[in-house]
Amino acid sequence: MTDSRDVPEALAAIEREDPRLCAFTGVWREEALARLPAAARLPLRGLPFAVKGPAGIRSYAARRLIAAGGVPVGSTSVPGPGTHWQTWGLGTHGRTVNPWRADRTPGGSSAGSAVAVAADLVDLATGSDGAGSVRIPAAWCGVFGLKTTNGLLPSPDRSGLASAGVLTRTAAQARAYLAHVLDDPAHEPVAGGPPLPAAYSPDLGFADVDPEVAAAVRAAVRRLTGAGVVRLADGGCALLDPGAAWQAVRKGEVPQHLGELRRENDRRLDAFFEGTPLLLTPVTPNRPHGHDGPGTLFSTSLTWAFNLSGHPAASVPAGFTPDGCPVGLQLVGRRGADASLLAMACAVEKALGPLRP
Repeated sequence: MTDSRDVPEALAAIEREDPRLCAFTGVWREEALARLPAAARLPLRGLPFAVKGPAGIRSYAARRLIAAGGVPVGSTSVPGPGTHWQTWGLGTHGRTVNPWRADRTPGGSSAGSAVAVAADLVDLATGSDGAGSVRIPAAWCGVFGLKTTNGLLPSPDRSGLASAGVLTRTAAQARAYLAHVLDDPAHEPVAGGPPLPAAYSPDLGFADVDPEVAAAVRAAVRRLTGAGVVRLADGGCALLDPGAAWQAVRKGEVPQHLGELRRENDRRLDAFFEGTPLLLTPVTPNRPHGHDGPGTLFSTSLTWAFNLSGHPAASVPAGFTPDGCPVGLQLVGRRGADASLLAMACAVEKALGPLRP
């Protein structure tokens, strides 16, 4: 990773900006500075990073990053006591705010990790994604987010829905993350270059998508096809609404009809990915909502299907709604094809360019 903040710069930025953003629950200044001399001689050369939540420092990914010379500088906010997991983060200084619009949520549950990256406090923050908890805050904060293939990295989630993830400023930085946390970074051949065969599904066949979110994502897809980065295949990918099945799996009680729904979606996705390596959708059906909550909307409508199926998925910044809210483009790849998905994400990100309001 190049052009990254060093540890003292990151700590200074956190001290200056976090009282406004409330992205951190703890900052480890003395520990980070003490780690730096030894870390500077390792591959990541003292790269400062943040970890999700109070237990994040014990995660497999964090331990691997430290072994490679990363320096953890603090833990980031997750939903606090009395808050619903879909909506808020609670930092040391108060409610976590979206850096683009303070009156809106950054998404969750990797709320503080997304804000820390979006506000340029750190280049990388760990996350976990059980229903969209990396991809949704990445989309709403205008950064890159990756949910890895379920089971690729250790996860404490007994339901099997949650997988490790990362939030970074760029897809290239996420590629470096994956290389350092995997035992065998060369486990998978990377797919060829553009034009990438892809299909675009605006709603996965069931979701009710905000027209302005849909318009921003359509515009991004048109730019990708116009630039020759993707070649859209005929048809899309229609699934059955997975919401009830996801909730049943999370509870550990899956009735027969919901088990069959999950298996049917798996069959459809398997058939799709036999011929097409990349699926494009919006990340969320809605824009960032206010801090009073989403109402009856499920921000997870377009993400949790891939926690059930296990496919790797990423959020790439795709633009803004007219009221200044970031929108994410979701990229979904074949199971186990995380390195290929990140290579495709790099090409997509380059074509779309930096996020501008």
